[in-house]
Amino acid sequence: MKIVRSDKNIYAFSEEMKPVLEVSPGERVLFETNDCFAGQIRSENDLCTEINFDYINPATGPVAVKGADKGDLLGVFIENIEVGKQAVSVVIPGEGLLPGKVGSSVTRTVMTDEEKGTCTFAGITLLLKPMVGVIGVAPGEGSFPTGTPAAHGGNMDTNDIRKGTTVWFPVRQKGAMLALGDCHAVMGDGEICCSGAEVPAKVTVKLDLVKGASSPWPIAVTEKEIVIIASDDTMEQAAAAAGEAMTGLVRKSLGLAFEDALILCSLAMDLRISQVVDPKKTVRAAIPLEILPWEKAKAALSEC
Repeated sequence: MKIVRSDKNIYAFSEEMKPVLEVSPGERVLFETNDCFAGQIRSENDLCTEINFDYINPATGPVAVKGADKGDLLGVFIENIEVGKQAVSVVIPGEGLLPGKVGSSVTRTVMTDEEKGTCTFAGITLLLKPMVGVIGVAPGEGSFPTGTPAAHGGNMDTNDIRKGTTVWFPVRQKGAMLALGDCHAVMGDGEICCSGAEVPAKVTVKLDLVKGASSPWPIAVTEKEIVIIASDDTMEQAAAAAGEAMTGLVRKSLGLAFEDALILCSLAMDLRISQVVDPKKTVRAAIPLEILPWEKAKAALSEC
């Protein structure tokens, strides 16, 4: 297994990224990640208003994948996420879902216990649910800060991106250029205070590649669902993009008329908010695998 250390990182996904490592499809890679504050917040005395925001959301990588070319799909199976023993969560005046309600910057610690599968905040025990907040590949053109989500992935803050999930990315540049970071020990849908339980982590992935397949957005395949993850300026726009992409995939995969695919999605598809606090909002559309098997969806994506 190859390892990418946490000092090898980026702060933007761009078409100009250069790889720090090259691997082949089928290989396993361990990414050592920083927390989203790049280690600048270590205690409750360290406030977000006092850190250097040039070093926010570092993503470890990028890793080039041999044989990955524009027009392919890169699969990233999340084999394991090992988190640090302490996470932090913050509120910042003017940020989050309720910006006018926050009077001052506050930092709180969240302690994790991987053996028990729990974490503790304010004396309350929560289930430990490690996830990857930032994960993506090089875009087709331009440059996107690692704090921003888009069609290449990025800061999607989607808690379906966890152990056991495969995330599929449309490849736009030779080698794909995978990078990831911003792990959370736990985070609710929406991430309304503007942070999850931000934590350094070690993420083990196994890479796959489907030649000649494409998707307008990243797709997560969990143990139960196919999830299309879309981001846009507003929640309504992101929801429309996710719903349109899923309706199109259902139509093509199952051989339905558009109207029938739309009705089926209305009956069986869920729209879920991933996050509402980044420069672009993220909404995902989820449909059960028992209705849309991944093999049928993958075949349809290969015909695009």
